[in-house]
Amino acid sequence: MGRTSVELFAGGGGLAQAAARAGFRPLLMNEFASRACESLESNTLHGHPVAYEVQRFEVGDMLPIPGTDDPIPLVAGPIQKLDMEYLQGQGVDLLAGGPPCQPFSLGGNSKGDEDKRDMFPEMFRAIRAIRPKAVICENVLGLLRDSFRPYFDYIKRELELPFVERKDGASWQEHNAALKRQLRTGNTPESERYRVIVTRVNAADYGVPQIRERVIIVAFRSDLNVDIEAFKQSIKPRYSETALIASFQNGTYWGRHPTVPQHVKKQVMERVAPPLPFDDDEASLEDSLPWRTLRDALQGIREGEGPLPYVPMNKLDRKTTHGGFVDHIGWPDGQIYAGHTPNDLDRPAKTVKAGVHGVAGGELVMYLDRRKKVPKELGSYRRLHRYMTVREVARVMTFPDDWVLKGPRGEKMRQLGNAVPVMLGEVFTTAVSQALDLAEDSHG
Repeated sequence: MGRTSVELFAGGGGLAQAAARAGFRPLLMNEFASRACESLESNTLHGHPVAYEVQRFEVGDMLPIPGTDDPIPLVAGPIQKLDMEYLQGQGVDLLAGGPPCQPFSLGGNSKGDEDKRDMFPEMFRAIRAIRPKAVICENVLGLLRDSFRPYFDYIKRELELPFVERKDGASWQEHNAALKRQLRTGNTPESERYRVIVTRVNAADYGVPQIRERVIIVAFRSDLNVDIEAFKQSIKPRYSETALIASFQNGTYWGRHPTVPQHVKKQVMERVAPPLPFDDDEASLEDSLPWRTLRDALQGIREGEGPLPYVPMNKLDRKTTHGGFVDHIGWPDGQIYAGHTPNDLDRPAKTVKAGVHGVAGGELVMYLDRRKKVPKELGSYRRLHRYMTVREVARVMTFPDDWVLKGPRGEKMRQLGNAVPVMLGEVFTTAVSQALDLAEDSHG
């Protein structure tokens, strides 16, 4: 059956793409950042079997409920002013969004519930307005830090009972106590309760060529009787570092990269392919796929995706587009400095970060296969390095090559750093869709 979704904090479109690919038809999207809105407006969401155009609206406009062939309304503006009551009764299947992570990240100064950018309250307001069957929230791993644990426990309780509203002037601690009392009574209607699953993930374990640790919160409305254990099984990771190391040693990794010179393979084996741990038996290797690496991403991991053209070191000129790929433009002055060593081609990339001010950090520098002799040091060489192109970073975030990002380079990197990797999002949105299907099938 066709399913519908609402996307909040849409950003550069990672989770929105994932939901569309999993078969959800968006009824509404919202985003505050102007450049991200331009990006969303400039692209098509590829669903099954149709593709959805995006039409921009402003806060306060009369919003349509789109049909299958209609453009998706994108409301540009603050979520605090977004009216979602008109969607009540539309049977929305999924409410998805990644509330701004800065309140809970080291880069954002970790003010948590004291940070005005904490938008979890707006997610709960949306749930009350829309009454979705399922909810997906993505956020940084910092949310699980000991200092935030009490507030995170409160978030989970509020997600369990989103219709128990916080009284005016009440602190979150006071509301938390009220939620605990309500949970003990057990007299909340099932249609106003949600069952919450919290999953700590590393995107690399889901086939994304990037080490990216996050928290994904999924909630199902209790009256649907979703099989929670079956859902948990469906989101288990399928990729592992152990399998990657084994692929180096048995040669299957190099089979995917036949043009890599033998001397480079030898250097890689010495650098990133340690012996397998003794407790990893053959059965465990058979159950997992190798982590994907930065080299894999540049070669292409999507069906029909080809290799990105080589960027010559003498073409890091901020303007030359290589091979016709959008945003595949070399950038000069990539630096190595303390705490920001480059990405290795034969490991998953480091976490793509937006940075406090949207400035690309050292994580966006990459080592190359080529080496250069060090002057006055006999027999000494160093590996060359450069900044990654925007398109290379988009590959690491598993964005398709035809996805257009708007704004200057730093802004494009910010959108990518704030996004959910498309392939990670697709695992969870697909699992949610399947869980709802099973629940509805089992109840006629």
